[in-house]
Amino acid sequence: METTIGDRIRSLREFRDLTQEELAQRAGVSVDTIRKLEQNLRQSARISTLRALARALDVQLERLVGQPTVTQQLQDDGGLIALRDAIQDIGTLPGVLSDSNLEDPPDEQVWVASVKSAMSQYWRGEYSLLSSTLPLLLRDGRAAARQTPTERVWQQLSLAYQLAACLATQAGHPDWAYTAVEQQLTAAARASDPLMEGMGVSTLSWVLLRQGRWEQAHEIAVRKAEALEPSFMRGTPAQFAVYGNLLVAAATPAARRDDHDRAIELLSGAEAAAVRSGPVRAYGTAFSVVDVRTQKVNVALAGSENRPEQALEFSGDVRVSEISRPVHSAAYRVDVAQAQYQTGDSEGALTTLLEVEADQPEWIKLQVLASATVREMLEAERRRNTPLRGLAARLGVDPAL
Repeated sequence: METTIGDRIRSLREFRDLTQEELAQRAGVSVDTIRKLEQNLRQSARISTLRALARALDVQLERLVGQPTVTQQLQDDGGLIALRDAIQDIGTLPGVLSDSNLEDPPDEQVWVASVKSAMSQYWRGEYSLLSSTLPLLLRDGRAAARQTPTERVWQQLSLAYQLAACLATQAGHPDWAYTAVEQQLTAAARASDPLMEGMGVSTLSWVLLRQGRWEQAHEIAVRKAEALEPSFMRGTPAQFAVYGNLLVAAATPAARRDDHDRAIELLSGAEAAAVRSGPVRAYGTAFSVVDVRTQKVNVALAGSENRPEQALEFSGDVRVSEISRPVHSAAYRVDVAQAQYQTGDSEGALTTLLEVEADQPEWIKLQVLASATVREMLEAERRRNTPLRGLAARLGVDPAL
């Protein structure tokens, strides 16, 4: 029998010896919402409500909603557990006697090409494939850094750890991701590359956001952006790209704290940086005007009071064909689908989600926002909608199927 969100809320609430009324007060939601969820009269709630309940229950959102794993097929030499072991390599800890049979270092050129290929896999949403190859990539990178500790090798190793942090976060393991960011920042420092450090802080901000540490996520990104702010006349495209990414990273947690004006102010600064830089691919990311504009849609939907009308208004400035990364395009369209549903356009929302699923069938199964939107749509349907129920079944969000 499938465990529902309501089952998990009730179990966690009882474990913490809270009444429904006490949980409602801690989360700032209605007792009726909690009661209906626990009785399975409702299968979900708005994403802002779920976030509030997760924080009140002192758990990560991924645990509350039962996020699935990224690995569809078990691997003999890879997978999430192997990724954890590669990130949390006990041999790198001081005082630990590591195995003397260390890996032979790979050819530097081959390894650098492998990092580039892994980055492409991530942005295409090929998480299952990436999880099978990334553990070995990290081990090879450490071996390469021992044998040839050049700034180039350290920079690429920093990128590999950035990938590990992003994949672990997507898989619902932000604690592993935090360790990976520590390694990323250490490698960036060894590379003597302040921009790589800047991207590390941007990644850390995202990890902290997923941990629910919104204030810290905002503050570290803002401070690093201020430290790296480029000269308007002499700044390079890469400098503007890293600076802009940090502003984007700071905007989302600001919106989660209901400071939407601050979030839009930060994104306006990021858009100005994107205009100055032009489209840039550097440090494992892409940065452009359209990338920033998609985030305006995202922040309009964040916080306790969603602004779906404003989100759709912002979406009018986004050309999907100009979004260079498939996963980013999918994430943007999931935001649009939520805004469509919240403004009463259920058919439009379903069409958008089905298009995303067709493009990113593996990626969409991991997205809490997509699952929450589908759950809401299921509860509100007035007649049996076969395409909706098919999507719900494939995402694993309909306990009746």
